[in-house]
Parts: sequence; structure tokens; C-alpha cells
Amino acid sequence: MSLKKIAVERGIRYFLISFVDLFGVMRAKLVPATAIDDVARSGAGFAGFAAWFDMTPADPDVLVTPDPDSLIQLPWKKDVAWITGDLTMGGKPVAQNPRQVLKKAIAGAAAQGYELKTGVECEYFLISQDGTALSDASDTQSKPCYDQQALMRRFDVVAEICDAMIELGWGPYQNDHEDANGQFEMNWDYAPALVTADRHAFFKYMVKSIAEKHGLRATFMPKPFIDLTGSGCHVHASLWSKGGENLFVGKDDPMGLSPLAYHAIGGIMHSAESLCAITNPTVNSFKRINAPVTTSGATWSPNTVTYAGNNRT
Repeated sequence: MSLKKIAVERGIRYFLISFVDLFGVMRAKLVPATAIDDVARSGAGFAGFAAWFDMTPADPDVLVTPDPDSLIQLPWKKDVAWITGDLTMGGKPVAQNPRQVLKKAIAGAAAQGYELKTGVECEYFLISQDGTALSDASDTQSKPCYDQQALMRRFDVVAEICDAMIELGWGPYQNDHEDANGQFEMNWDYAPALVTADRHAFFKYMVKSIAEKHGLRATFMPKPFIDLTGSGCHVHASLWSKGGENLFVGKDDPMGLSPLAYHAIGGIMHSAESLCAITNPTVNSFKRINAPVTTSGATWSPNTVTYAGNNRT
């Protein structure tokens, strides 16, 4: 379907054609709706070297081809829509693009008859505009997790984000103050892995934008404060049959897991060190691991390759 036609129907004036770099930073070009179909055909051009890809200034432009299924109209600025897509360079796919790495894994699972579904638990801090302090000077409990007063002092921000997710049909179901002062977590329904990944990328942009509307700053930095619990992102993953059955469920197992689920866990453990290149993409990511004990008493950051029914250490 023509993106220009969608723009006319929904009152969209501009499109953010976007992708995520290797450090999780959102990159974009702002394209007027009058030009969107032409750009969608040819691709929006970016210098890959300037966006942290493993390229040089001599490489040709990376082209982003918008995926209409990823389109999200900004709830707080409805005349703008966000859209992401796949990357090519010189007519070939950009294999290092995180979205295309995921699509390759999804295709591999599908070839074996599986559909990968995921859900995420996103954590972030609300800090001052200059980034030097927490946004709420009254948020001082030594164990602030689930602190109702601190949560409600930021009700306007959290509720606007949650209302946006409701409007977008994501199925948000709970929001809380997390284990660090100034830290929050928001959860929404699981979905096919690519859908969740696109929503996760947009969620980070949305949280930052709505925080700015309220004169605050949001950061997903893993360890912004050495004495406070860092921000992680729990990922819930499962494989489903083409008929819609969760293949990780094992009715006779003490932990409710199937043999396939245990094999999947084994695969993750086998490749855990390599996976750190994806889960811990920055130096700051590693500042959570074996960090000094925080004011709440725990870092909540794993430092060993293990599994259990409920092991959050």
C-alpha cells in the first residue's frame, strides 16, 4: 500500500525513516509525506560509517527501505509517523544491521517449523535535563522498589507513556518504580519477535520524547549511577508451532518446561559469552557486572552462566 495514501488517510505530514545502530542509538531522516513514495522506492540514504557501522567513509550509502508493517503514528505528535525497515548497500543486505540479524534468526526458526515470540521488560531512569542528577529529589528510599509515592510523583509521565501504548494496541499491563531511585519499568504484551523488537526500539524513542515534554530526560543507559542498581531488560522468549501452540510448555515438568525449552536454555548457555556482544554492546554495560553493592543491597545483574526456576542474581 502507498505510504503517501496512508499519510493522506491519517493526516500524516512527515515520516521518520529510522534504524538502530550497533549501540542501540536511533538514526533517522525526516521525510515529507509528499516525497515518501519516491523515497520508499529508492531507499533513504545514510553514511554507514557515521552511524557506527563497521564501514569506512569510502563505502556507498546505506539505504533504508521502509517496512509498512512497522509504521507507528506518534501518539503525542500525530502528524508524524515512525517507520523502520531493512538496510542495503550496493544492492546487498547489510548483514550487521540488528534488525536483519534478528530476521535471519526468525527465518532459521521458521525453517524448522517454529515461530519465535518475545516480550521485554524495559527499565529506564528519569533524570534532570542536564543529566547530572535524578529528576525527583524526594526519591531517596534505600529500597525504593515499588515505592508508591515515588511512582505517583511521576504519574504524568508514566501515564502518558502507558496511554500511548494503549492507543497503539500494545496491551500494556503494569508499570512500577524499580530498584534504583529514579528508575521505572513498563511492560506490555509479548508478540512475534520482530514486532516486539520494532516496538522496543520505538518505546525508547517514545519514552525519551515524552520525558522531554515534561521537562525531564529519560535514559536507558545500563549504569548511569555507580551506587544505584543499573537498568537491564529481561527478555521472555518462546517457540510456537504453526498451529499456535507454545512448545516450551511441559505439563509434567516441575518447572513447567518441555524438553525443547531445556534445549533452548542449553543453547543460550553454550553461547552466553558470545551473546554478550549483543546484550552488552557498550563499556557501560559491563559496569553492572560485579559492580559494588548498591544502596538497595543488590546489583540484580547476573555474573555467571547458569539457569534456575527463579534466579535473578
